[in-house]
Formats: sequence, C-alpha cells, structure tokens
Amino acid sequence: MTQYMMTYLGGDQPSSQEEGQKHFAKYREWLNSLGDAAISPANPLKNVTTIMSDGSVMEGGASTMSGFTILEAESMLEAIEMAKQCPFLELGGSLEVSELMKMTNL
Repeated sequence: MTQYMMTYLGGDQPSSQEEGQKHFAKYREWLNSLGDAAISPANPLKNVTTIMSDGSVMEGGASTMSGFTILEAESMLEAIEMAKQCPFLELGGSLEVSELMKMTNL
C-alpha cells in the first residue's frame, strides 16, 4: 500500500475548553475509525522556526501547517476520502493530501 501525508493547515481554535474537549473526542473517534490505515496518527507541531535561504532565522512558520497524519491507502482517492471525514475541517482548517515517495539509493 502507498503512504500519504495529510497536512493540517490553518483552522480556528475552539471557543472554550469544553468545545476543545468535544472536538478532540470527535478527532480521536475519527482516528480510531481509520484503524491500521493511520500509521502515524497525530503529529502536532509547535515552536516552529524558519531558516531562510540566506541563513537568517525567523521564529514562527512560513506556512500555516500545524501538524500531519501519515495514512496508508490503496489510492490517492481512498486517502482523500479518509481526509474528508476529519473533524479538523469543522474548525475552518484545510487539509492537503500528498503521496509520500520512497527514496532509494541514498
């Protein structure tokens, strides 16, 4: 099977701690529904630093990427269908699904 990276972009914070707990419960339920297809299920990012091409360093990210999940699926279409069910979309975020390439001869 092929591996895909689902990248989390943007999204709004829940309006309260209670809303955050409800959302996280939905997210865990969704991840559990993926079963073995979620081979690296939840990888949030924090303390992002960007290194520019001139070597300068900037606190923060150059994109709105906040995390990723690695999925295993038979096809891109199947991976997209999994992503379309992700509760992160309910927070106004978007998802990118990318096929991971296996690098050989390194």
